[in-house]
Amino acid sequence: MKTLYIECNMGAAGDMLMAALYELLSDEQKQQFVEKMNGLGLPGVKVVPCRKTTCGIAGTHMEVTVHGEEEREPDTPHGHPQDFLHDHGCGHQHGHEHDDGRPLPECVRDHARRVYDLIAEAETKAHGCPAGDVHFHEVGALDAVADVAGVCYALELLHPDRILASPVHVGSGTVRCAHGVMPVPAPATANLLADVPMYGGQVRGELCTPTGAALLVHFAQHFGDMPVMRGTSVGIGVGTKEFDRANCVRVFLGETEEGADGSIAELVCNIDDMTPEALAYAQKRLLDLEALDAYATAGIMKKGRPGWELTVLCHADRIDRTAEDILRETTTNGVRVRLCRKYFLKPGSETVETTYGAVRVKTAERSGIVHVKPEYEDAAAAAEKAGVPYREVCEETMRAYHAGKRKGQADNA
Repeated sequence: MKTLYIECNMGAAGDMLMAALYELLSDEQKQQFVEKMNGLGLPGVKVVPCRKTTCGIAGTHMEVTVHGEEEREPDTPHGHPQDFLHDHGCGHQHGHEHDDGRPLPECVRDHARRVYDLIAEAETKAHGCPAGDVHFHEVGALDAVADVAGVCYALELLHPDRILASPVHVGSGTVRCAHGVMPVPAPATANLLADVPMYGGQVRGELCTPTGAALLVHFAQHFGDMPVMRGTSVGIGVGTKEFDRANCVRVFLGETEEGADGSIAELVCNIDDMTPEALAYAQKRLLDLEALDAYATAGIMKKGRPGWELTVLCHADRIDRTAEDILRETTTNGVRVRLCRKYFLKPGSETVETTYGAVRVKTAERSGIVHVKPEYEDAAAAAEKAGVPYREVCEETMRAYHAGKRKGQADNA
């Protein structure tokens, strides 16, 4: 399985993540990446990869300038980032495609919008104002829009099967921003990383920015130790700040065995004193807290009472945390745990052009077994926009998918 692991020993920032991922691209992809990023139509924005060292470690610094300046003052007024995502190549396509100002692929734009939604929610919670009043001081500047778009685009080019990350080093002390002097991690960053393992330390300064935190939360499927990998490539993104240690983000792209994730923990408890609504909410909370799955089976408990057997799945290294989450979110007084072997199909994703627009398709395969189905959110949105039943979009998507496969086979014959 093609696995990307992000090492956040010195936190994460958008430009550092983009630079590290850039190093993993092929020479052809690197040229394509730079041309695309400099052709988005973001006014005054220029993206230039530069070789740089930090404490003797060589890597890439992604210089993102706006009208020749690499950083913008935090109190400069900005528009809402969604305006830039819409109107300057990261949003919906307008007019004819051409090399200058050609939009990024729809899936990349969708990821970028979702990252900014996360930031908006975190900023709203941090500053106690309605979402429409969030000014995006640190993240609304054009350079930050380029950072987010660049990371999303690089990941689309690399197309890993799964993305993992280490616990996040956030730094310590204070940071000056548009709202004044703030503690580290900044309030928005702390909100974004609320359910992610993070830590401080002796390094003084802000190591993880809201943009970096949002990108990690959106893309990383699990936070923990690096898995066993082979055939590994390493990318190093270097930051601008100087510390007494290497200021970089490292990313590792390699193969992990399908059996490496073959162990999974199954936590089970019996519940006979929760309402269906309360149990449904508890299941949602457990999934939000990084459980892999949570489901309930109806049964007859002791004393003949109707109840539920709640089963929660998690990674083996999260057993203790997940057990505590179950005890906190439900009324049970005890949880049973067992380790199981798991066999799974390799996940993937493709985008299919249909008469209703672009629809993503989820794929899963192993040993000649292939499962395919349309992405629910895309199909539902297309159905609502076109005013047709959901099943019609799904049927059209599957027809387009199989037609594309037949054409590809014919072209290769």
